[in-house]
Amino acid sequence: MLLDSGQEVSALSRRPATATRPGLHLYPADLDDVQPLPALSGQLIYTAPPPRQGKTDPRMRALLRQADAVRRIVYISTSGVYGDCGGAWVDEDRPPAPLTERAHRRLDAERLLQAWARKPGRTVVILRVPGIYGPGRLPVDRLRRGLPVLDPAEAPWSNRIHAEDLARACCQALERGEGVYNLSDGQPASMSDYFLACARHLHLPAPPLLNWAEAEQQFSPALMSFYRESRRLKIDRARHDLGFTPMYPDLASGLRQSEDEQ
Repeated sequence: MLLDSGQEVSALSRRPATATRPGLHLYPADLDDVQPLPALSGQLIYTAPPPRQGKTDPRMRALLRQADAVRRIVYISTSGVYGDCGGAWVDEDRPPAPLTERAHRRLDAERLLQAWARKPGRTVVILRVPGIYGPGRLPVDRLRRGLPVLDPAEAPWSNRIHAEDLARACCQALERGEGVYNLSDGQPASMSDYFLACARHLHLPAPPLLNWAEAEQQFSPALMSFYRESRRLKIDRARHDLGFTPMYPDLASGLRQSEDEQ
């Protein structure tokens, strides 16, 4: 989107793509390596995940040690930092209460960024993001394998956002805003509803449904950790401060677009 508007973009990647576009400059970089990064300055969208283990994010520490010339960082965090909210509507004033190590890692990165931004001339925008879907990000393999899902009648609230809406929000956050923002399409549903909707739109068989007791026996601990958290994200602050308006404000419209580009 930045390139489409005529801006020059530099990107760091552990595996730089061979293909390029006018205005895009790719540089190899590995946040797990002790070697210096290419010079960082201006504005930065940070999308690198933390390591898969532990409760801290050493990759964020590695980046910030070399970010003295950066003036604004947009960070894609997770709504998982809120933990289980019992299905309540959640705004950014709710204190984080992460339940999983992956959420602890994201919260550690948030706090590192907030400490970095205390120096004058620095701004951080933290986007707390739920499940991302879109072209190439639908559960096609899972549905084709016929893996079961929790019965929607027992499934907790969850949230999602289309990948294109997330990209637009990141671009908006480069221009305005400060602090923490929830992002989603504004229409919470359950994860099971999402899988069933994807099956219908992809013309695949609906997955088998399990009750809670059966799910605890058959699902992995990682999957069950998602089902043990329930919340509905409020996105009023992002609408007001960032000018964020989802192009795909519900799952039906987002799936239609995702089908077109599969």
